[in-house]
Amino acid sequence: MTVLSTDTTTATVSTHVLDTSLGRPAADVPVRLATRPGPTAGWEQLGGSVTDADGRCADLPALPEGTAQVRLEFDTDTYFAREADGPPAPHAVGGTFFPEVAITFTVRPGEHHHVPLLLSPFGYSVYRGS
Repeated sequence: MTVLSTDTTTATVSTHVLDTSLGRPAADVPVRLATRPGPTAGWEQLGGSVTDADGRCADLPALPEGTAQVRLEFDTDTYFAREADGPPAPHAVGGTFFPEVAITFTVRPGEHHHVPLLLSPFGYSVYRGS
């Protein structure tokens, strides 16, 4: 369970990954988090996490005060390589079409931002959830 901050000077971020090709959460997807204070500033890598059995990252690093933009990077190639159990799936040969998915979004202090990734071997979709 993610604990939401009541601090009005920082934002919070959470994510989860759903494998739409299998109709289930995507477990063990490496996720990295970076932040920056504005669109022209450099990215600061804060660390990362790995999705749990429910496809969620419960332990992403906290955002520093003054964060204006966040980037979540999902290592989808590693995930799809592990999912290639049994007979080779079309995406198992040479990995997936999108070996990494990087999502950049704007955050507002005091707000929680939940950004789910809907994933398949040849496409993905994201949205701001609740």
